[in-house]
Amino acid sequence: MAFLEVEDLGRDFPGVRALNDVSLKLELGRVHVLAGENGAGKSTLVKLVTGAYRPSRGRILIDGQDVDQHPELHRYVAYVPQELNLFPNLSVAENLFLPYDRAKLGGATVNRREIERAAQEYLDRYAITAAPRDLVRDISVPEQQLLQIARASTNHDMKVLFLDEPTSSLTSTEIERVMTVIRGFRDSDHAIVFISHKIEEVLEIGDEYTVLRNGEKVADGLIAKIDEPGLIRAMSGAEIAIDQRFRPDPPPEGAPEEVILDVQGLSGHGFENVSFRLKRGEILGFAGLLGAGRSEVMQSIFGYMKATAGTVALNGKDFPLGDTSRSVKAGLLYLSEERKLHGILPQLSVRENIGISILDQITGRLGISRRQERSRVHDIIKAYDIKVASMSQQISNLSGGNQQKTIIGRAMATEPVVLIFDEPTKGIDVRTKAEIYRIMKSLAERGVGILLVSSEMEELRKCANRIVAMYSGRITGSFDTATTSNETLVGAMFGSEKTNAA
Repeated sequence: MAFLEVEDLGRDFPGVRALNDVSLKLELGRVHVLAGENGAGKSTLVKLVTGAYRPSRGRILIDGQDVDQHPELHRYVAYVPQELNLFPNLSVAENLFLPYDRAKLGGATVNRREIERAAQEYLDRYAITAAPRDLVRDISVPEQQLLQIARASTNHDMKVLFLDEPTSSLTSTEIERVMTVIRGFRDSDHAIVFISHKIEEVLEIGDEYTVLRNGEKVADGLIAKIDEPGLIRAMSGAEIAIDQRFRPDPPPEGAPEEVILDVQGLSGHGFENVSFRLKRGEILGFAGLLGAGRSEVMQSIFGYMKATAGTVALNGKDFPLGDTSRSVKAGLLYLSEERKLHGILPQLSVRENIGISILDQITGRLGISRRQERSRVHDIIKAYDIKVASMSQQISNLSGGNQQKTIIGRAMATEPVVLIFDEPTKGIDVRTKAEIYRIMKSLAERGVGILLVSSEMEELRKCANRIVAMYSGRITGSFDTATTSNETLVGAMFGSEKTNAA
């Protein structure tokens, strides 16, 4: 019997039908996969079921009762969002249990020692290395993602758990940890709704599936009766070549290879003695486990974090570190994995998000030329195939993939020399991933050097000419992608040093 059921659920926004007469049933002790491309209606459905939105039509039943008449039933539903939604200036323990009454720790006073002791049990259960007193802003993004899952489980009333892209910035080791947690919830008689664009994970963990496309349910059934091509076809409505490669072509034999970025002996918070060279027109991938130090290296090169030792040369000239403004002016840009926190300006329009990067190009004696701005923004929207109702649309209302393409277009408007992509396809569907990969390849072929940090081995193998493996803050190898096996790469990610001077 279904514990949670939606019947002919719909939600309309001005001029848009976001969800149209969707029905599904969730049973306890089962993992239900909710699949669909960006903009398919998954987020709208989740917000309706969790009470963030009210439906335009249809109804939601929890334990056989209509939530419209009994809104308190929403307490049985927990949601872990794709984007980080924590309090960065509070401790790990505080983030786990706020509000304290929900976790049965509230009262007239709060016993900090009791909270920290209770927090340690959850941290151990989810293999989170952070301490209860650590501030969330000081722990890594993957650990924050695991913390969000742990936080949902502190709700003692929870019977249904929605997980939206819970593994999007995790490597294979952390992903298996999450899968173990999901199986534990399932076996303790919870209903799990698993939302992911990683098809291999969906097929591994799911029992049933529902596919949404353009706000409507287009397929459902048992996971055991569908394969990867079939699921992708249902999501996109088209055939997609899942084994396509997007590595830039190497320079012709005998042609000189120009080193565009030379990093030597770089050390900082979470890494030490990191050296590598990026060639013009190359995509250089970085692989590693949680805590390997990949993002910290990139943020130190960009100037967001402080480097304690080492040198960086850009186009053969010494490059001073520690100033992000100087980096941008020099043509070195960093695209963060956290789009909403560090990428987009969520309250501004698409035009304003792109236009802010070209202000010096469109500003004259009489101020900003709105005509030039609109013309340039229009060209970028067209060049990067950004799906937008108009350039005046608020960027936060775009899908994740279109937000990412907007960020890339904004970066390219500054004519960069080096682009750092940190988890560029986090939370993005299969078809849009391919679009992002094609963009990266075309940028490299135009002479841009690209550093690609990714937790997805398949992504690195599809796109990178070479892959640098890191473990515990150190480089353990540099490998030619086309000639190196997965076993060798994974071994280097686990600390087996085997440098191949690729």
